[in-house]
Amino acid sequence: MGTRRPRIIAALAAVSLAAACSPGGDGGDGDTTGYPEQNITIVVPFSAGGPTDTVTRMIADPMAEALGGKIVVQNVEGAGGTVAAGQVAQAEPDGYTVLMHHIGMSTAPALYKDLGYQPLEDFATVGLVTEVPMTVVARPDLPPATLADLTAYVKANQDKVTLANAGRGAASHLCGLLFQSAAGVKLQEVPYQGTGPALTDLVGGQVDFMCDQTTNTSGQITAGKIKAYAVTTPERVKSLPDVPTTTEAGMPQLQVSVWHGLYVPAGTPPEIVQKLSGALQKALADQAVIDQMAELGTAPVTAADATPETHRAHLEEQIETWGKVIADAGVQAS
Repeated sequence: MGTRRPRIIAALAAVSLAAACSPGGDGGDGDTTGYPEQNITIVVPFSAGGPTDTVTRMIADPMAEALGGKIVVQNVEGAGGTVAAGQVAQAEPDGYTVLMHHIGMSTAPALYKDLGYQPLEDFATVGLVTEVPMTVVARPDLPPATLADLTAYVKANQDKVTLANAGRGAASHLCGLLFQSAAGVKLQEVPYQGTGPALTDLVGGQVDFMCDQTTNTSGQITAGKIKAYAVTTPERVKSLPDVPTTTEAGMPQLQVSVWHGLYVPAGTPPEIVQKLSGALQKALADQAVIDQMAELGTAPVTAADATPETHRAHLEEQIETWGKVIADAGVQAS
């Protein structure tokens, strides 16, 4: 994640400050030597089978092994991830309820007037996990052959073309907003409870096109079940070498990737946060995880990025960035 150099510098400063202020090496006064003594639940705010769920299940077992416990993955869908986030914010801050969320954690404050929680106040960051490219994909029989053709097609058929997403604030929704802005169109959006069911309907031809993460689309693209127009990153994705970037395809404005991170409720003992972060770092260094992510067009972040300090710095920057984008787009979720 080379674009995060300023944030890494800030994170290192935060680490140094924390070390200077800490009275001891374990980061807290509580006795957590037995943690975990029960199952840990990682809450995923989207449907099973979707990209965030896929990433979570990749790291769950290696993290559990590193912690010497068991991790259960629970899917809690609704409202672009805010239902699950709200539940975790209110959970007991004991390290047994963890949230896996993506870029939506940084967009929610701008999208929702009555959010019910504040990402920087009601959560402690554990560490970043991965940054996933997105793809612009369509039902296999949609006529356009290239991204330029798709742009012309949607301009000529604005009242007919359907753009699927996983709900307001979801990564697919944000990517769709950027596409519409770049193309100068306003399309009929079809929200789903997660990109898993949206992709199913795309394969079945019930909707025309969408943006979705490579962790969800790579297999469908290579199998020829959906049509791929572009990846939304500066460089091509290794798992999809024949799919051009949006810049190559003539839409450089459409640049977005989806970062994921782990959170616990604010007030969770620092030593537990550090144990979770250490387990995350070990999981991301696991060769099986590295290989699985590579097959889906992504990679684990570095150990330096999988820390509470770097994660928080990135969250702060992303809240500011997306706040401006969403305000300019005039988008509001109920």
